[in-house]
Amino acid sequence: MKIGCIVMAAGNARRFGSNKLDARVEGKTLLRRALEAVPASCFARVAVVTQYPQGMELAREMGFLPVENPRPDLGLSHTIALGMAHMQDMDAVLFQVSDQPLLRRDSVERLVEVYRSHPDRLVALGHDGVRGNPCLFPASLFPELLALEGDHGGSAVIRRHEDRLLLVEASPGPGGTHRGENRIISAPSGLGGAEIVYFVNKHYILCEH
Repeated sequence: MKIGCIVMAAGNARRFGSNKLDARVEGKTLLRRALEAVPASCFARVAVVTQYPQGMELAREMGFLPVENPRPDLGLSHTIALGMAHMQDMDAVLFQVSDQPLLRRDSVERLVEVYRSHPDRLVALGHDGVRGNPCLFPASLFPELLALEGDHGGSAVIRRHEDRLLLVEASPGPGGTHRGENRIISAPSGLGGAEIVYFVNKHYILCEH
């Protein structure tokens, strides 16, 4: 079974005020942390879709396929289509966002492992029944991903197939599982005043004002 990975790193982050993926958490940019969370051995191909030259360079440095998105203004669907152009020979594709700086590689590994046992399902990382990212899509749903328009992403496809969705619990962080900790905390230095939703188990996502 051939599984691909598309790292979504093309967004404009207009409300953030600058390239959000250059913001640093614990000394590393969000994009570097996202790429370091990719277990390359799990995937036949990893594509990084980005509008930023430094993102293209980092993808090459880490042995991934850089895919330029010169028109991020066309929305999330365009980023998906650019990545999917390099995944048509895959049996499944995992989509990973770039603003989960504490995403753990072992969580992604477990996601892939579960999918290999359930190749007819959509498999996503979650906690307490709440779906998060990343998410793995089987090839049977590729046409629906390619039919997306504007700023609609994979969530639109998932909503049409919730009966096929299988959630994989996020791996605990170093301090163990902190159940129910979905809370707003202050942004670390360098994140431009953006708020952060602290998603359980040391996973968090940025929320722009």
